[in-house]
Amino acid sequence: MVSLEVLRDLATPAPSKLLLFVIDGLGGLPLPDTDRTELETAHTPNLDALAARSLCGLSIPVALGISPGSGPGHLALFGYDPLTYRVGRGVLSALGVGFPLEPTDVAARFNFATVDAQGRVIDRRAGRLPTEVNRQLVERLRTIQIPGVQIFVETESGHRGVVIFRGEGLSDALTDSDPQREGLPPLPVRPLTPEAQRTAEIVNRFIAEAAARLKDAHPANMILLRGFARHPNLPTLGDLYQLRAAAVAVYPMYKGLARLVGMTVLPTGETLADQIATLRQHWAAFDFFYLHTKGADTAGEDGDFARKVRVLEEIDQQLPALLDLRPDVLVITGDHSTPAVLRSHSWHPVPYLLWAATLAPDSVTAFGERACAQGGLGLFPAVATMRLMLAHGLRLKRYGA
Repeated sequence: MVSLEVLRDLATPAPSKLLLFVIDGLGGLPLPDTDRTELETAHTPNLDALAARSLCGLSIPVALGISPGSGPGHLALFGYDPLTYRVGRGVLSALGVGFPLEPTDVAARFNFATVDAQGRVIDRRAGRLPTEVNRQLVERLRTIQIPGVQIFVETESGHRGVVIFRGEGLSDALTDSDPQREGLPPLPVRPLTPEAQRTAEIVNRFIAEAAARLKDAHPANMILLRGFARHPNLPTLGDLYQLRAAAVAVYPMYKGLARLVGMTVLPTGETLADQIATLRQHWAAFDFFYLHTKGADTAGEDGDFARKVRVLEEIDQQLPALLDLRPDVLVITGDHSTPAVLRSHSWHPVPYLLWAATLAPDSVTAFGERACAQGGLGLFPAVATMRLMLAHGLRLKRYGA
């Protein structure tokens, strides 16, 4: 593993523009009746043509066999070993909505969810609740008061929210209440250390108070908490790589990831076309751009193979506008795989494309899982992404004499 300290020593300024395009949940698995994945099924002439001029491969977000969350998957792409730099989802959600976290705050992401009369979770996302309804229900949760702690509740988007606990002696060493699948009741939050006992009691009381306030709010009659965390204070991309970095993302969590590593989050519209227009508007002001799009992951989690195919085809249609920006280095990949046949994130390696003027293309002529497996990058760790981009952008000095 190449340490961040080594990269910091090697990094040097250059005029090159680097663009990392993350198609969330990109990778998939074949349908049994067609033997084609979503990406292999989609009509993607622009991605295929670009792959023919690029180096391709399959990236491993965390480690072989490990299904990553979006946080670890992105941190790897930004150059941080996700097994070393562990960041809880709560922090990403809080930063994503612009909440001013204090060092001792404990934040957790929550889903509005549906439970049945027996208290079992029957929908972890409450029918993918509209954001406006989320805001109305958050107002109910903001009335909860527990002695000795301040509680802040914020809408993230859709069925997602974030709760922040502020007070003396709080700990983030807590288990989640989200059972991660339907058919089970929410889990009690348990302390992982003796010091976290009081915090666990506070959180469980909050959940009970929330359930009482939501009992008539079907389908959102429960909340599921996960990712308890404090702000980890990571070194920034500017400090590590001498980059002026910017992010163009729609969903709050991905804005939070960008802020966590020191990127400027650029305001943008809802569509990929809007996001590319934002890139164009700010192209001269930054060296590194992170562009994120979410639809493929959402379709995969919903088990909607056909919709994921359509999303990938829509992305392909926007690729010429992205290439018109003429980045010096372009990586197109995902933070993890989300096969529709599994309806969840998975451990499968992710298709990966690297284009730059400073490389010799491999023999790959299509952008898909099995095609990329034959590419020149082979099977490699996603944490190599930043050093590959910096090297091809002529932003790394020679190592050693």
